[in-house]
Amino acid sequence: MSERLANISRRRLLIGGGVGAGLLLAWGVWPRSYRQNLLARPGEMIFNAFLKIDEAGLVTVIVPQAEMGQGVYTSLPQILADELGADWRTIAVEPAPINPLYANDFLLREQAEKNLPDMLQGVGQWTAREIAVRSEMMMTAGSSSIRGFTTRFREAGAMARTLLCMAAAERWDADWQACDTADGFVTLGAPDKAQDRLRFGELATLAASFDPPKDIPLRDPKSRPLFGTSVPRIDLPAKVDGTAQFAADIRLPNMGFASVRHPPLGGGRLHKIDRKAAQSVPDVRLLVDHPMFIAAIGETWWAADRALQLADVQWKVDQPGLNDNAITQRLKAALDEADGARVLTRGNGDDVTDNPGVYAVEYRVAPAPHAALEPMTATARYENDRMEIWMPTQSPGIARAAIARACNLDANRVTVHPMLVGGGFGRKLDHDAGVEAAILAIKAKRPIQLTWPRAQDLGQNRCRPPAIARMRAQIEPNSGIPTAWQAQIACPATSREVMERLGPGISWLIDGDAPNAFDVDGAMPPYAVPSVAIDHHPTDIGIPTSIWRGMAHSYTAFFTESFIDELAHSRQMDPMSYRMQILGGQSRLAQCLALVASYAGWQGGAMGSGQGIACHSSFGSHVAMVADVHVAEDQRIIVDRITAVVDCGQIVHPDIVRQQIEGGIIWGLATALGNAMSYDKGKAMTENLAALHLPQLANSPEIITHLIASPHPSGGVGEIAVPPVAPAIANALYAVNGHRARHLPLTD
Repeated sequence: MSERLANISRRRLLIGGGVGAGLLLAWGVWPRSYRQNLLARPGEMIFNAFLKIDEAGLVTVIVPQAEMGQGVYTSLPQILADELGADWRTIAVEPAPINPLYANDFLLREQAEKNLPDMLQGVGQWTAREIAVRSEMMMTAGSSSIRGFTTRFREAGAMARTLLCMAAAERWDADWQACDTADGFVTLGAPDKAQDRLRFGELATLAASFDPPKDIPLRDPKSRPLFGTSVPRIDLPAKVDGTAQFAADIRLPNMGFASVRHPPLGGGRLHKIDRKAAQSVPDVRLLVDHPMFIAAIGETWWAADRALQLADVQWKVDQPGLNDNAITQRLKAALDEADGARVLTRGNGDDVTDNPGVYAVEYRVAPAPHAALEPMTATARYENDRMEIWMPTQSPGIARAAIARACNLDANRVTVHPMLVGGGFGRKLDHDAGVEAAILAIKAKRPIQLTWPRAQDLGQNRCRPPAIARMRAQIEPNSGIPTAWQAQIACPATSREVMERLGPGISWLIDGDAPNAFDVDGAMPPYAVPSVAIDHHPTDIGIPTSIWRGMAHSYTAFFTESFIDELAHSRQMDPMSYRMQILGGQSRLAQCLALVASYAGWQGGAMGSGQGIACHSSFGSHVAMVADVHVAEDQRIIVDRITAVVDCGQIVHPDIVRQQIEGGIIWGLATALGNAMSYDKGKAMTENLAALHLPQLANSPEIITHLIASPHPSGGVGEIAVPPVAPAIANALYAVNGHRARHLPLTD
């Protein structure tokens, strides 16, 4: 049965009309093609926006996606190198400059598909792509790197391969189509039988002078030796030996160091500061007042931060922010007082009635921090009316535009150098530190490196939104199978917040007055329930929220997979068999479930087994997990083992996929068993990583990961392991002692 948006607002229809008419007219004269803006060293030839080859044979791949540890500096070059026929030992990586050619239009097109009705899909997809490209929306988020860039990188490699073959053919007076490439050589005839071969470096200058033919063939999948192999990661050696350059490693002549303090999240103005005490610290050079922050600049960061500690900065707020209980009450009130927006339906959608056959329960998740190891940081240099910024960013184009606005500069006079990211998870889509560093560099008239102290990094964190879900299901008396399903979810309108904060030009995708599937993404159950209704109750909780690893799936999966487990146990049925019985056409997810039960030694979810099961589909991939849990004498929850089976389509680099699954499981473990963010009067009470009780090596579970060899297109992997972890552990707790945990973190 089809799933659809339940309502279409008048504004959305008007937007659709504007997209179909006004945008076509207004943008009709916009350039249809864009030039690359790469720089070439002496002896280096630019083949296209994604590839350079030098006379020594070094192949430099240009990667527009941020490397945050997810391996994108390896997997995307691997795709291109495979199509090119390069020797992996000759591959280097360079971050892409800001350019429309690198726009991640996949993200916007995916959101258009989710949020626009069928009647607007065609024009909406076109407009999403055009807006992404013309606003230079380079963005790393939503497990989109492989899904969004595989074709572009294959085409870039194929184009360069063709040019190299054309150059070799001219040398040999042969047909270029009779040539091939392998291991960094162009060969005449099949590589294993070729008598003639030339190195890429010998041909680079001549090859770059040719125009490519109109039709460029891609390799047959059987002749791609690198695809599906775990080639050595390009970014790891430098990270291991300490030579990798992060933003905090930047050193510029005459550079000062800055620390910062911000008002509470609800906003405020400066009330008190002891400037004399701050300026008494040796090596402190300047205090900077700004409506949004107070900063100290010194010859060392420690001096700058010590000055702010002694300054005892205090803020006055007109309306004190909320505390934890008030946030929860607002969420509950939203469920009690409002009908909510019907976001998605399947079938009738209104078949859950108030009768004895209805099973109803409520779940809650608390706000969760990003807690990246690398705090918000940036280095800025302002000279000759030009601004340079070195920063970890998931959205360099958006960051550049924001910095230009804040400094009253033309965007073309701002250069953003994207650095390796020491943990992003959605937090570094924001550009706070870059804007502040730029302002401070202008004020101080010298380069400034700004690093937020940990308490500020956590205190100003735009958290994963809290949510409450009321789940109801109509149960068929004889079979115990749900015939109708309703999820009412109260949570902030995070999608609107993010779009307004980051991308005004794309806010048409998110209509605050209309249903929005983004904020409850993943809430549509994979099970073949004939009648389903998903309602979103937008809630203002008084603190800002943002995208988080796993996005909305991180809490909707907890709701769905905990609820389906409860339904199974209410009928005294094996939770795995119950799921399999109602999965319907979800064959890939069913295979994951069957295999994980086998690999984990599933015992049927019997009381005392300490085993819990969960599954979820997201970002084009499918995951099933079994958690083995016990409760210690001091009532601590101990996760002994997590077994995962993953179908993420065709796999580029198996080891990177395993690393991401394992990392996602640890991330999910942290939000399931660690401490959530806590607030009082709008101020974050969590000020350091120790307070979050994050997993440590000594108490992390054994993790067993199985990857399914799949013929389907590649799906995402960076986010997919997070959603099933918490429900699998919660379901395992029930199998330990019969206690049903319905709150995240489970230690609440």
